[in-house]
Amino acid sequence: MKKIFPILTFCILLISCERKVDFKLDDVTPKLVVEASIENGQAPVVYLTKSQAYFSQIDLSTLANSFVRNAEVYVSNGTLTHRLKEYTIVAGGGLNFYYYSIDSADLATAFTGELSKQYSLRIVADGKEYTATTTIPAITKRIDSLYWKQAPGSNPPEKVAVMIKATDPPGLGDYARYFTKRNQEIFYPGLNSVFDDQIIDGSTYDIQVERGVERNGNVPEGYSFFDKGDTVTLKLCNIDKATYDFWRTMEFTYASVGNPFASPTKVTSNISNGGLGYFGGYAAQYRTIIIPR
Repeated sequence: MKKIFPILTFCILLISCERKVDFKLDDVTPKLVVEASIENGQAPVVYLTKSQAYFSQIDLSTLANSFVRNAEVYVSNGTLTHRLKEYTIVAGGGLNFYYYSIDSADLATAFTGELSKQYSLRIVADGKEYTATTTIPAITKRIDSLYWKQAPGSNPPEKVAVMIKATDPPGLGDYARYFTKRNQEIFYPGLNSVFDDQIIDGSTYDIQVERGVERNGNVPEGYSFFDKGDTVTLKLCNIDKATYDFWRTMEFTYASVGNPFASPTKVTSNISNGGLGYFGGYAAQYRTIIIPR
């Protein structure tokens, strides 16, 4: 009882001392939010938005209005420097989203990502300049095979767990992020999509590949399993430590929303000059499995 009593006392004190508390938050100037990536064999892609106030209600209209337009965005591979062009995505309902990528009308300096190469990003927006660097590492973490087995416990018989057998090379410092694609869906990252090799260093291991999730909605119960009849593609990417740190802290913060006892976490960014977000390089490999009905 001695160990339980302080907890009970704390809970009782919280209930008995409950009162309304009003917080007045200072107005904060919106900051530039960068979501930029480059993958082996793919063109760089950059999304620029403005941060929103803490208690803002976010809907599609708010998101569409947050995009930063007419910025100067440059990506360099150390030899070539290319100014990216702004493109429009028609979202429907009179709303448009925007992103920056290779200028198809000026391909002289355009390039795609390569393994084991460093890249730099420079953005000029609203009179301020922001920079970042990233690396597309070598592909060191190897997918040996994908297979499936019946989902455990009381899950319906049509539910299956997709498993990966993978090999991690000797030597610490291999960071990875994964995505899954189910049938005709797009690639979604796992709920906890990044991991390092502190435990698995230098070993061959088997682990479940949890189904990637669309984080803009509620995550359904049993989200981690697939169905019999699904075609599942795994995208496994080696990443550098800065990309790992961003997504590790971002996903921890995402999982802590609504938990009053969670430890506060600052999302780690590699964008200079007070910018938020990240510029990340992905060394991607793919493997597909067709699960029979």
